[in-house]
Amino acid sequence: MTEKTTIGRTDKADFPELDLQDIDLKIDTGAYTSAIHCKDIETKEQDGKTVLTFKLLDDSHSQYDGKEFATEHFKEKSIKSSNGSSEERYVVQTDIRLFGVTYPIQLSLSDRGEMRFPILIGRRFLKGKFIVDAARRNLSHKKKLATAKKQAK
Repeated sequence: MTEKTTIGRTDKADFPELDLQDIDLKIDTGAYTSAIHCKDIETKEQDGKTVLTFKLLDDSHSQYDGKEFATEHFKEKSIKSSNGSSEERYVVQTDIRLFGVTYPIQLSLSDRGEMRFPILIGRRFLKGKFIVDAARRNLSHKKKLATAKKQAK
C-alpha cells in the first residue's frame, strides 16, 4: 500500500504546462472531476484538425495574461454540477505540481468566475494519493516555501 499525503481544504499548486504558479485551489471531495476557470472556450478547425482553444482565468485574476491555449488533445464529457444538473464540458489533460511531485490531471474547462477559487480539485485526482484534512490549509505551498528557504541558505 502506498503512503498517502495529507492535503488541506485549500492549497496552491503549479501547473507547469499552463504557465501557472502558486495558483489557489480548493479541495472538494464532493466533486468527482477537477475544474479550472476558463473563458472563450471554443473549437476551431486548423490544418484539417479540430482544435480546442481557451483562455485561462480572467482579467480579475493577478496571473491572467490573455494568452490563448490550443490543443488537439481534449474530450467532451457530461459533468454533473453541484446543483445536480448535467452539462457538456471540454476536458484537457495537463500536469499539476503538489508537494514537490508532478502528477497528471484531467481538468474540465468551466467558467468559475463567480467562485472564490479558480481551480477545484475533485475525488478522481485525490484518490489513492491524498487524505484530506479539512482543518488544514496550504500544506503543499508551505512545504514549497520551506524548501525554497532551506535552499536559499
